[in-house]
Amino acid sequence: MERQTIAQRKGPPTIADGDRTAAEIVFDRATKTYPGQKRPAVNELSLTIGAGEICMLVGPSGGGKTTALKMINRLIDFEGGDITIDGQSVRGLDVTELRRGIGYVIQQIGLFPHMTVAANIGTVPRLMGWDKERIRARAHELIELVGLDPDVDGKRYPAQLSGGQRQRIGLARALAADPPVMLMDEPFGALDPITRDRLQQEFLALQARIRKTVVFVTHDIDEAIKMADRIAILREGGVLAQYDAPDRILAEPVDEFVAEFVGADRGLKRLSLRRLRDIEPIEAPAAKPGDNAQAARARVQRAGFATLVVTDDAGHPIGMLPVHRLAVERVPGEGLQPVEAVGTPDMPLRDALSLMLSQTGSHLVVVDEDGRLAGLVSADLISEALAAGARDAQGATANAVRDEAVEPAREPERTG
Repeated sequence: MERQTIAQRKGPPTIADGDRTAAEIVFDRATKTYPGQKRPAVNELSLTIGAGEICMLVGPSGGGKTTALKMINRLIDFEGGDITIDGQSVRGLDVTELRRGIGYVIQQIGLFPHMTVAANIGTVPRLMGWDKERIRARAHELIELVGLDPDVDGKRYPAQLSGGQRQRIGLARALAADPPVMLMDEPFGALDPITRDRLQQEFLALQARIRKTVVFVTHDIDEAIKMADRIAILREGGVLAQYDAPDRILAEPVDEFVAEFVGADRGLKRLSLRRLRDIEPIEAPAAKPGDNAQAARARVQRAGFATLVVTDDAGHPIGMLPVHRLAVERVPGEGLQPVEAVGTPDMPLRDALSLMLSQTGSHLVVVDEDGRLAGLVSADLISEALAAGARDAQGATANAVRDEAVEPAREPERTG
């Protein structure tokens, strides 16, 4: 049975329709105080999470991260303010309908041990009345989407899976009804570092395809920086300290609390947000085997380097040649020093700097998407790129402040 579009249904669309890729979430002074507590757990929280964005909630213990997350699907109800999803108040929706329209992934995963992987994934679609063939097809699709084998893994039980595989199935189950919103409460927290890093990368690749609105709780600021479109840092008592893009938070923490929370190494953390593609590399002195050696030597000396980059006919680097070995007629193609490390366009600047410090010395050979020589990158070039980024962030902040100051003075548009 084909899924109906919202236009084909009678009545207004709801969060459980599952026809939207993503939805905007707005916290409007949302407040939660637990019985017997004088201070709120979440205190007048106001922020907007754009459709298709990943918002990471971070902060110290007692900052209200998980409480704020659970307020969205009303696992925890709240008494002040409101939360809306695409303009619909979560308080105005039937709780069951609301929760079926929101994917939910937790650290403990919570798979049903007596049900197969495919049956676990089909839990919410069955509750929503999907027919068996549609459920089967959706489970098959999602098992494949999270990198497992539908024909083999779909028949297995949770106890037969590794921790990383179970977490993948938990994610697939949350996606089963194609919800516009995903809530994730430390989903990778219990995994070993290698598996955790791999699943983070896989989730980001998946998000690039499915574009859900994701609200993600973590205690790990590095995980937040790596994965977020925007980060909400909450103080103790559920007060919002700063809500911004990761680079802006690292470059311009609003106060000492935020600066201490993100860490004294925030300059290095910023390196993980930028890629080599963001930097214009230095031109590398290069030649092919058989080229005139004296001309190649002159290029190396003019550039102030000690080695020549030797490439094949297609421009791919194949080795390095010290300048003293160019006292011949032609550039040799044998006896070359290996290119110890190569930077690629998607390589984070932090990894590039690490390679320079540990392996290559003052410069790193950089290639383009096709593996052809693009140039060289130095530590000074990376430092300049970060400084320019900080200046851009400061300029954007100044412009935003100026616009807010000017906005009230603007006259309303005349009509008629």
